[in-house]
Amino acid sequence: MCRMSALAATALALSLAAALPAAAAKPPEVKAAPAPAAPAVQRATAEERGLAARLDPLARAAFWGRETDIDPRDAEAGVNLAQALRAMGKYDDAAQAAQRVLVIDPKNVEALLEVARAKVGSGQGFYGIEPARQAQALAPRDWRPASLLGVAYEQAGRPEEALEAHRQAAALAPENPAVLCNLALFYASHGDAPQAETLLRTAAAKPGAPMAVRQNLALVLGLQGRFDEAEKLVRQDLPPEAVANNMAFLRAVAPNPAGPPRSWDSVRTAQ
Repeated sequence: MCRMSALAATALALSLAAALPAAAAKPPEVKAAPAPAAPAVQRATAEERGLAARLDPLARAAFWGRETDIDPRDAEAGVNLAQALRAMGKYDDAAQAAQRVLVIDPKNVEALLEVARAKVGSGQGFYGIEPARQAQALAPRDWRPASLLGVAYEQAGRPEEALEAHRQAAALAPENPAVLCNLALFYASHGDAPQAETLLRTAAAKPGAPMAVRQNLALVLGLQGRFDEAEKLVRQDLPPEAVANNMAFLRAVAPNPAGPPRSWDSVRTAQ
């Protein structure tokens, strides 16, 4: 090919290239397929939530913590998380979990009760009075706020109000062994062992009375120096080594006409 022919061919090629559309001039871009969306995390079913009640406190806290992470507005999950944390002795964390529920639902009675229980459990009954009062105003026929108020008032050093609250709880639930037990403990802590014994015997005879009722009765008997009766009750629920420890404790503190020792509140029944 001569030089002129070569130049002409080159010019023709350039003109053809210029005449092609832009899409034909360069290969099309290949776009990556969008990544599949992560599946939404689902709340536990009603059945799964029911089964969670059988778990130990640590496992319950993990379960309900996950549920609150999925939906922070889930009041049921928040209350159950507070209950599990309280069962583990994490009273501050329990109160915070219940208070988060109250931010969303200020009139949630169960959350108010959990705040009060957490404060009472940590020995800060004064700070449990207001949430228990609020719960009582919302549910005036429920014995739990009144019984909690009784213990909270005791811890706050307000015995007259404590006795009134305990009596109110007993009027609302006269057959409830926990209510009778807590009223009995008030009398015992103020030196009235006979009245405490009468109430505790009544509570212990109720169907479904918890172990704490019998152990409190044993404590009241032991503080009166009636060790044989106390030991018989203690042996119903505790292994031999625990029996030996408890009886040694009773013999060390009895007789104690001024009332039970400072560790008495540790055997309060659940509200």
